[in-house]
Amino acid sequence: MLRYLPFLVILALWIYAFIDCLNTPENQVRGLPKIAWVFIILLFGEVLIGPVAWLVAGRPRRQHAGGAPSPWQRGGRGPAPKWVAPDDNPDFLRTLKGEGKKDGGDKKDEALLKDWEADLRRREEELRRKENGPTDGEGNPPAKG
Repeated sequence: MLRYLPFLVILALWIYAFIDCLNTPENQVRGLPKIAWVFIILLFGEVLIGPVAWLVAGRPRRQHAGGAPSPWQRGGRGPAPKWVAPDDNPDFLRTLKGEGKKDGGDKKDEALLKDWEADLRRREEELRRKENGPTDGEGNPPAKG
C-alpha cells in the first residue's frame, strides 16, 4: 500500500491545482493567462512542476479573515491589525448602549411588557370561564329555574 502513496499524493495535488485554477476568476490569476496555467498544470502535472508552479506563482493571494491584507501584501509595514472580540470592543459596546436611548428603550419595553401581562391575564380569565361553564357576568353560575 505504501508504494502507491507517492502516486496518490501527486494525483491529489494535480487534481487540486487543476480545479483551483478552473475556479479562479480570470482577473485574479497572476503571471500568465488562465488558459496557459491550465495547460501547464495538465502537461507538467506528473512531475509536480505544473501544480507547484500554479500554487506558488499563478494562484491569487488570499485575504485574511475580515478583508485585511496579509503581512506580505502590506509590504511588512506596521503591525497587523489586531482583532478584538465584540464584548471587549468599546465602540461596539457604545452602539449597544445607544440603541436603547434612540427608540425610547426601557420605557417602550416596560409598556410592551405591561400589555403582554394584561393580555395574558385576559386569556387566563377566558380559559377559567370556559372550564367552569357559563356565568352571569359576576363569576356566578346562572340561576336555574
